[in-house]
Amino acid sequence: MASSVPTHMKAWMYSEYGKSSQVLKFEGSVPVPDVKDDQVLIKVAAVSLNPIDYKRMEKAFASTDSPLPTIPGYDVAGVVVKVGNEVTKFKVGDEVYGDINENALDHPKVNGSLAEYTAAEEKLLAHKPQNLSFGEAASLPLTIETAYEGLERAGFSAGKSILVLGGAGGVGTHVIQLAKHFYGASKIAATASTKKLQVLRNLGADLPIDYTKDNFEDLPEKFDVVYDAVGETERAFKAVKEGGKVVTIVPPGFSPAIFFILKSDGTVLEKLRPHLESCKIKPIIDPKSPFPFSQTVEAFSFLETNRATGKVVIDPIP
Repeated sequence: MASSVPTHMKAWMYSEYGKSSQVLKFEGSVPVPDVKDDQVLIKVAAVSLNPIDYKRMEKAFASTDSPLPTIPGYDVAGVVVKVGNEVTKFKVGDEVYGDINENALDHPKVNGSLAEYTAAEEKLLAHKPQNLSFGEAASLPLTIETAYEGLERAGFSAGKSILVLGGAGGVGTHVIQLAKHFYGASKIAATASTKKLQVLRNLGADLPIDYTKDNFEDLPEKFDVVYDAVGETERAFKAVKEGGKVVTIVPPGFSPAIFFILKSDGTVLEKLRPHLESCKIKPIIDPKSPFPFSQTVEAFSFLETNRATGKVVIDPIP
């Protein structure tokens, strides 16, 4: 079953690797992607950008990338307009969201989310929380799933303490909130720049640390888990308790740190849905967002400054 879907669509695309400001181009008519049996076709309402989008564009993992040309974009929120024969969880008209690439670095889709339509496997998606706008929902999947997976891998649980390196970023904002509201942390410390310390407090951090003034490893207090979202793994080990865990999402990672690359999973989003709908866990979107679809290049340029608080969102998609 399908609603009326055109054969062609508007999209942002690059045909060669390079800086987003140079290679990312608007295309007025590219084919709408086909839908496999286990996929749904989504009329895209909003997208959020992630550092992996521009790193991929800059040839960071070309050996495992899909062939060019590429429509970038991992995170999406929108409405199902077509379902594959094997799909049981969704129907046409459902509002969904998710990270459309199951394995972030292993042949991600050539038809990403920065387009009017995108196709994704049913298992990667979840029903959009009713209280969230499409832009808010689009800001969540890759970062909140990454935050959750890292905490799970570190064996985080109620009563444990955590230090979050990069607490005001896309992943860090969710690590703080999940640690507090989903797991029941005993104490949360987090690093950010001077201007973002209040953001950390608002998210639930007990001990905001200004990394421009203080070295977190010099604190007398040590932590059960250090979640490194910035690439300070070596220093992280100086802040962890004996027997504690350091988890990092920044390559290369080194033993005994727990390094992982996200495997997208819609069931994680479904599991977190009650906490999102009760507003205990909130989307954190940079005040400069949303950017309109026509300003996608400007949105990438801003993301590339590494100054965003939370996520950069493109909304609406025409």
